[in-house]
Amino acid sequence: MRVFAAGLQSETNTFAPWPTGERAFAEGGVRRGGDVLTGKAPDHQTAQLWRDLCARDGHEFVTGLFAWAQPSGPIVQSVYEDMRDEILAALKAQGPFDVVLLFLHGAMVSMGCDDCEADIVRRVREIVGPKAVIGVELDPHCHLTHALVGGADAVVIMKQYPHDDYLERGEELYGVCLAKARGEARPISALFDCRMVGFYPTTQEPMASLVERFRAAEREAGVLSVSFAHGFPWGDTPDTGSRVLVIADGDPGLATRLAEEIGREIYAVRDALLPRFPSVDDALSEALETPGLVVMADTADNAGGGAPGDNTSLLKAMLERGVTSAALGAIWDPIAAIACADAGVGATLRLRVGGKSGAASAMPLDVDATVRAVRERHSQAGLGTSRAAMGLSVWVEIGGIDVVLNSIRTQVFSPDAFTGLGIELVGKKMVAVKSSQHFQTGFAPIAAKVVRVATHGAIQMDFAALPYVKKSDLNYYPRVADPLA
Repeated sequence: MRVFAAGLQSETNTFAPWPTGERAFAEGGVRRGGDVLTGKAPDHQTAQLWRDLCARDGHEFVTGLFAWAQPSGPIVQSVYEDMRDEILAALKAQGPFDVVLLFLHGAMVSMGCDDCEADIVRRVREIVGPKAVIGVELDPHCHLTHALVGGADAVVIMKQYPHDDYLERGEELYGVCLAKARGEARPISALFDCRMVGFYPTTQEPMASLVERFRAAEREAGVLSVSFAHGFPWGDTPDTGSRVLVIADGDPGLATRLAEEIGREIYAVRDALLPRFPSVDDALSEALETPGLVVMADTADNAGGGAPGDNTSLLKAMLERGVTSAALGAIWDPIAAIACADAGVGATLRLRVGGKSGAASAMPLDVDATVRAVRERHSQAGLGTSRAAMGLSVWVEIGGIDVVLNSIRTQVFSPDAFTGLGIELVGKKMVAVKSSQHFQTGFAPIAAKVVRVATHGAIQMDFAALPYVKKSDLNYYPRVADPLA
């Protein structure tokens, strides 16, 4: 058989202050052909997995474009269309293919399309015809639409948040799609709308047990895959929200029954799933009273959800409380990073930090900063075995707090975002990271306590108050207490 793979990903925060353009994809990563098979990012590793599986099974494997951009506002329409059409052109020129595997996000919104993934799948189908098998792997923070599920033969969603199971889900998708192509399975999908909007880390209860429930359901006879689309609350689309997807083997009744059964189990614990984070002041008090290292998550200024990454509120509060023996990062501020690099290690300068992107960034801080280290091409461990670029990055000491300033906008995944610059975390009282959940894998092992903070910024967790305009149904929890009644 002949198998084609391509990927196009960005998580669109429709409330973000600027669009996602060509430069954002160039910075995030654009690879073609054989270059895809040498990359280290999750999408490239997934392509390499599919290549290896095809080689094992004796199938021909062809790659198209794989591109990713850091989450931000809607994708510039011409940029989206150019990359989409490049994938389609390669598919047409190098076809025919028996199987098409797509590594997409699920929450891509362009300036002219609210459901980019369904648009891609529809156009792929027009090229490959009704007999070819189309499989899609998605991030759980997706808008899972009937158009996408109906257009593809199989959709598989990562189960974990942090999303460190992308390779396992890629192998699952490959298995379902190749089974259909060989005539050994007949995947039939069913969706259940939980009528919820939320934030569901899988490293804590009750989501940890629910993920095990999904896995147990997959061991039932006739069940090929069970996925939970968390949804992306900060993407205003007609289909924003949480949904369960079940793929059964030739049995629509089983798929429908199990999707609703699991969906209602999630719905039953909706109140326990609602995030309740302490305020900045309460979180700082908790951290100061806790023995050992406390890792504090600046949840509202997470670049991984489309926030600017330059909000100064938490740093300001830490300075006002006289916090020392602490680290904070990373503040996205290329201007300040360049100034510090030019001043050189050891220099002390009056520096304007952060607060440069708009209202969600708060006000800039004018501080005296001492430059302790500079790295032109800093990076950190990312999801799985990938690495995340941070660009020109500097360590500055501000009032007893070690602060990382970086030039490539990204959330903090791993301690080496700090230690790679020479900042020692052992013996620190607290470390504040700009991330909502992906920091968990790297930081939980070194933390006496992890505290997610209700900070100020672009990613607010008051889901009942999000200013949706396009979302077609506002009858959802927590806006409505019991929307499935």
